[in-house]
Amino acid sequence: MISHIRLAAAFCLLLLVALLVNSARIQVIQADSLDNNPGNRRKTMDRYEQPRGEIVVGGRPVTGSKDTGQQLRYERTYTQGPLYAPVTGFSSQTYGTTLLESAQDGILSGTDPMLAPLPFWNDITRAHPPGGKVVTTVEPALQQAAYSGLDGRRGAVAAIEPTSGRILALVSSPSYDPGKLSGTGRAVADAWRRFNGADDQPMLNRAIRQTYPPGSAFKIVTAAAALDAGVVEDVDEPTGVPEPYVLPGTRTTLPNVSRGCDKESLAYAIKWSCNSVMAGLGVAVGLDKMVEAAGRFGFNDRRLRIPSGVAVSNFDREMSDDQLALSSIGQFDTTATPLQMAMVAAAVANGGDLKQPYLVDRTLAADGDVVSRTGEHSYQQAMSPSTAYRLRQLMVEAVETGTGGSAGIDGVTVGGKTGTAQHGVGNSGTPYAWFIAWAQAADTGRPAVAVAVVVEDAEAVRGEISGGGDAAPIARAVMRAALRD
Repeated sequence: MISHIRLAAAFCLLLLVALLVNSARIQVIQADSLDNNPGNRRKTMDRYEQPRGEIVVGGRPVTGSKDTGQQLRYERTYTQGPLYAPVTGFSSQTYGTTLLESAQDGILSGTDPMLAPLPFWNDITRAHPPGGKVVTTVEPALQQAAYSGLDGRRGAVAAIEPTSGRILALVSSPSYDPGKLSGTGRAVADAWRRFNGADDQPMLNRAIRQTYPPGSAFKIVTAAAALDAGVVEDVDEPTGVPEPYVLPGTRTTLPNVSRGCDKESLAYAIKWSCNSVMAGLGVAVGLDKMVEAAGRFGFNDRRLRIPSGVAVSNFDREMSDDQLALSSIGQFDTTATPLQMAMVAAAVANGGDLKQPYLVDRTLAADGDVVSRTGEHSYQQAMSPSTAYRLRQLMVEAVETGTGGSAGIDGVTVGGKTGTAQHGVGNSGTPYAWFIAWAQAADTGRPAVAVAVVVEDAEAVRGEISGGGDAAPIARAVMRAALRD
């Protein structure tokens, strides 16, 4: 009898051990797969069980959360959604997250390990701390000036503080209201289809995710390459590049919009945007040094993040001389984001030291404790200080007496460069008006802002759209806002 009891007890013990092993297998070994199973709604419900943290601009939140009383309880809300959509992106219960909502999702949702009181605390306890805050570098006045200046036209603006890399404005137009995508249901699906199906692509972030041919605005990069390589030693001396300029190895003549470019100096070529001079200088610098120079400004960098991902600005590494000539004036396959061209202006303004651009100043826990702080870092030395000094002078002359006159501000040192990029077969593509610039108040030793503006205008007469006429006034408004802050 006792032996049977012992056998039954041993069997029960075996069953208990098996039950504990199976429980451990489910709770530990299979935990991740069960958590991520599409049929498991608990993880999604937990994500929206509490309010999402805030994204802050100018000391005030531009995002919030509302209690819907539904299974997915808290839904994202946006203040001035279209104005800040290129910064925040969206957080949708249906379509996920983009831009800062995605790059800083751990902080905002409360799942970042840095928010836990102890290491591995969240994993062990399955706790879910309140979402933290993301404090941006954006200045509301500059953001509004850029948004109002574009006035619904297709285009974008990026503004940077040259001495730190802080992104002061990031605008894409036309824009959209990210709050329309926050929840679930038919209205959200209809908004998604409407936004994605619109001809003007309001959800495209033109400031950091769209590249354009930069046209003559790229000539600043070519000028820096020519000066650093010693191809040009005196900016006022004739370059010897003839007009008309025949593209190497072809019978194609490169036209100039401005007159009097024959064999002119670099100073004259920047002031009046001579295609022939700048194309000839690019060929004289040579492919390898032009690629190297463009790379120091950020072209071809696939790792650039702000922390949202940025589209790669392109300068081809393999080209014939005729293609190099066109690339040196921002044509052929050369493309750039507005952020990239703001970096070009910032490098000139800051003596050649290009700072790493960044959009998040710091992140905070719900109680206000600092979780992380970005700080400023040097990206690269884009050019020598002496080259930057000479280019500053040339860009100032372009505004004071050249093609960038509409960007001038009384009592302020402003340097700029226009660019009109016509492209496609027979210049049949949408023309782009560019303007890159920087501004420095007379009573300071530091530039206040560097800005890049691009305006698309499919309706414009091909010969009438210009960086000086379409984009420069927007840049001036942004610079004025920066100088008032």
